[in-house]
Amino acid sequence: MSDNEQQKIQNESDDYPQKPPLPSSNDPRKYPSSPRRSPAKTLCTFLLILIFLAGLVVLILWLVYRPHKPNFSLVGAAIYDLNVTSPPYMSSTMQFTVLARNPNRRVRLDYDQFSALVYYKGQAITPPVVLPPLFQKTKSTIILSPLIRGASVPVSVEVANGLLIDEVYGVVALRLVLMGKMRYKTGIVKTKHYGVYVKCDMLVGYKKGFMGQVPLLGSPDCQADL
Repeated sequence: MSDNEQQKIQNESDDYPQKPPLPSSNDPRKYPSSPRRSPAKTLCTFLLILIFLAGLVVLILWLVYRPHKPNFSLVGAAIYDLNVTSPPYMSSTMQFTVLARNPNRRVRLDYDQFSALVYYKGQAITPPVVLPPLFQKTKSTIILSPLIRGASVPVSVEVANGLLIDEVYGVVALRLVLMGKMRYKTGIVKTKHYGVYVKCDMLVGYKKGFMGQVPLLGSPDCQADL
């Protein structure tokens, strides 16, 4: 073969792309190392997973228990004293029967620092009477019968005159208020205390000088706010 022919063959082989050499066993390109994660990033990932799981547990517990607020209803009232003296002072002795119902299947209700008082025409005509602590089981109803007394409570002239007129007509509008603190309890878990305010508006049939159980006119309405 002549020198010209060998040169031509060499030039043609140079026109084809050359394959890259295969990496040897010692070449680091053959086994690339995985990137290392920083400890701070690992800790953040762990905390995010922990917060997610805790939120999921709280959501499940809320959906399972889902506590409802108690229901209150007024079923009876008695007036033993309701007098106005001059200057305008009011003395009263009244007793009310209230049913408190716990609608929850798995949650107990604990009442604390509960008190009761009576309003007439937007003004308190008795001082607050403190009730004993109450512990209400699940799906149960308890009876509250607070005896409320007020001796020589100062009232406005409008309140005193309004009571005298209502006694003549035989219909008196009163408001019973129960207020205090309440918390939910299930097993060993207790919630924080919630403020409770219950108001029961009523019309009672009453005339001056009567003593004892008075009729409730219409349907007394009790509203509970937490």
